[in-house]
Amino acid sequence: MGSSMSEKLRKLVVGILLAWALLCGVRAQAQYNREYFFWVGRSCMMNNDYQEAIRTLNTLLRFDEKAYEGYFLRGIAKYNLDDLLGAEADFSTAIRLNPVYTQAYTYRAITRSRLGNYDDALQDFREAIELRPDLPGPYYSRGVTRLLNQQFREAIDDFDMFIRQETKVADAYICRGLSYLHLKDTTRAYDNFNLAIRTNREDPNGYNRRGGLHLEQEQYEEAEADFNKAIRCDSNYLLSYFNRALVYNATNRPMQALADFDKVIRLDSTNSLTYFNRAMLRTQIGDYNRALEDYDRVALYSPNNVLVYYNRAGVYAQLGELEKAVADYTSAIDLYPDFANAYIYRGRLREVLRDPKGAKRDLETAQRKIAEYRSRLSDSTYSIYADTTQRFDRLLSFDSKFAGGSFDRITGHNGGREEMRLLPLFKFTLMRPDTAAAPNPYRLQRVEDFLARVGDDLLTLSCRESNIAPDSLLAIDRRRAEELKAGDASWITQFERGVSQALIKQYTNSVNTYTAAIDRNPSNPFLYFNRSTTRAEMIDFISSIDNSYQRITIDSDPANRLNNNSKRTYSYDEAVADLNKALKLFPDFAHAYYNRANLQALSGRLPEAFEDYTKAIGLNPSFAEAYYNRGIVQIFMKDTRKGCLDLSKAGELGITEAYEVLKRYAQTQD
Repeated sequence: MGSSMSEKLRKLVVGILLAWALLCGVRAQAQYNREYFFWVGRSCMMNNDYQEAIRTLNTLLRFDEKAYEGYFLRGIAKYNLDDLLGAEADFSTAIRLNPVYTQAYTYRAITRSRLGNYDDALQDFREAIELRPDLPGPYYSRGVTRLLNQQFREAIDDFDMFIRQETKVADAYICRGLSYLHLKDTTRAYDNFNLAIRTNREDPNGYNRRGGLHLEQEQYEEAEADFNKAIRCDSNYLLSYFNRALVYNATNRPMQALADFDKVIRLDSTNSLTYFNRAMLRTQIGDYNRALEDYDRVALYSPNNVLVYYNRAGVYAQLGELEKAVADYTSAIDLYPDFANAYIYRGRLREVLRDPKGAKRDLETAQRKIAEYRSRLSDSTYSIYADTTQRFDRLLSFDSKFAGGSFDRITGHNGGREEMRLLPLFKFTLMRPDTAAAPNPYRLQRVEDFLARVGDDLLTLSCRESNIAPDSLLAIDRRRAEELKAGDASWITQFERGVSQALIKQYTNSVNTYTAAIDRNPSNPFLYFNRSTTRAEMIDFISSIDNSYQRITIDSDPANRLNNNSKRTYSYDEAVADLNKALKLFPDFAHAYYNRANLQALSGRLPEAFEDYTKAIGLNPSFAEAYYNRGIVQIFMKDTRKGCLDLSKAGELGITEAYEVLKRYAQTQD
C-alpha cells in the first residue's frame, strides 16, 4: 500500500515539476529546462518507467530537435520496451546528429543484433571500437553477435579483449565457453564454465552449462551435482529440473525423473517437450493411461508432428486398443509417407486384426522404403534423412530439441497458440472450386496464361490445403504416372505429376519431376516457383521428425538463444534460390516475394522477410496474406503497433485469423 502511494506521489510531483518547467518559458530558461528534462528522463529510466521516460523525452525533442542525447535515451527506453525498430531509428538519428557518438553505435549494434541483422550490427561495433578502443563493453556485445553469427573464433577474440579489462563478469566466460564448445574444444569450454562459476557462485547458468557438458559426456554423477547446485541457486529455474530429469532417466531412476518433469510442467504448463518426455517415461514404466494423457496434450500443441501419433499408437497397442493404434499409425503415414517404421507396425497390427492383404501391403511398402533409403546413403540431398527405421523412444534433450533457431519455426509449435502461425506458402495446387470463397480481385495475366496452357480445371494458385480427398489425389497421381509411362514427357505433364506427387507428400520424387520439367522449359518461372515450395515442405517434414518439439521462445539472452540451436540445421537456401530464379524471370510475381519472405522468416532473417512482404504488397495492394504475415513478423520484431495495423488490414481483406491475434495484442497498444 505504501509503495503504491509513494509511486502516485512521485508521478504527481514529476507532473507538477514538468508543468512548472514549461510555464517558466523555454527561451528564458532554455539550457536549464534542457538539462532538467534529461534529468527527469534518466530518473524515469532508472525506475524502469520507460513509457514515462519517452513522454518526457518527447517534450524535450519538440523544443530541441538537435538534442542527440535525447534521441539516444529515448532509443534505450524503446529498446527496454522491446520496440526494436523504434530504438534503431532513434539511435540512427543520434548518430546522424553526432557521427562520433560511440554509445549510439554500440546500442544500435545490439538492437540490430536482436533483429537478426548481424552484418550491419558488426559494422556498428567496428565504428564504436574504432572511436573508443579502450571501452570493454563493445567487445563483449560484438562477441555475442559473432556467436549468433557462428563466427566462433572471432567471438573468442572479442571475449578475450573484454575479459582483459573486466574479469568479474560470469557471462563473458560462459559465452567464451560456448564458443569453444561449438568448435568442439570441450576442455576449454569446461575451463570457462569453471571460471564463470568461480566468478559468480550464485548464478545457476554456470552450473547448468557445466552440467550440460557433463551430461553430454555421460558423466552423470558430476552432471547431477551441478544441476542440484543450480536448483539451490534458483528453485524456479526450469532448465535445471529438465536436465536433472534426463540424468535420473539415464541412471534408471524413473520416479525421480517424473518428479522433475512434473516440476517443469508446473513452471510452464504448455511445455510440449516435457509432456512428450514424460509420456515416454510413463510408457517405459507401464503407466499407459497417463502416458496417453500426455500424448493427447502434445497432439493438441503439435498437431502436425508425426512422432506424436507414432508413439501414441504404440501405447494404444500396449492397451489392446488395436483399431486406435492402426488409426494413429495411419495418421503418422499420412503426415510422412516415407515413415518405414509406421508401415511395419501397422502391418503387424493388421495381421492380428485378420487383414492379411493390408498387412502384406504394409510390409512390402516398408521394405521398399528401407531399400530406397539405403540406396541413397551416399546422396547429399534431404533424402538421406528419410530413414525412419530407427527407434523413437529415447528422451529428447532440452538444448538440442527444445527452442530451435532464432525464429524457432513459426509454422511449428507455439504452445498451443495456433493463431500465431504464418500463413503458408503459395503454390500451384489442385483444388475443387469453392463457391463460398471470396473472389480474388488480383489477377496476373501471365499466371492466367500459364493456367490456360496447362489446361487443368482443378489447378489454381493458392496457399490453402487442397480440398480434394486423399484417395482422389492418389488416383490423379496414378493417371499422371501412366501418361508419362505412355511416352508423354512434355514439361506440362511433368509439371502436373510434380504437383500431384507433392500433394501426396512424395517430396523427393516431386522435386525430381519438377527438375525434369525445368530441363524441358528452363525459362518458365512457375516451375521454379513450385519446386521451391516442395523443397521447403520437404524440409519442414524432415525437421518435424528430427527437431520434434520446438516452441517459439524468443530469448532476450543471446547466449541462451545460441545454445538452444538444434544440432542439425535445415537450410532453405535451395528453395530461396529457386524463388530468386523465378523473380529474375518474372519480376512482378508478388507471390514469389511472399514465399521468399516466409522462408526468410523461418530462417530467422526477419528484416529481410519484412522487406519481401513489403515488395509483395507493393505489387498487390490487396495481398491479404502478405499483410497478415508481415504483421506477425513485426510482432516478433517487437514492433507490435505496426504489426497490429497490418493484421487489421489483413482482417479487413478477409483473413479471419487476424482478429484472433488482434484480441491478444491490440490491447497492449497505447
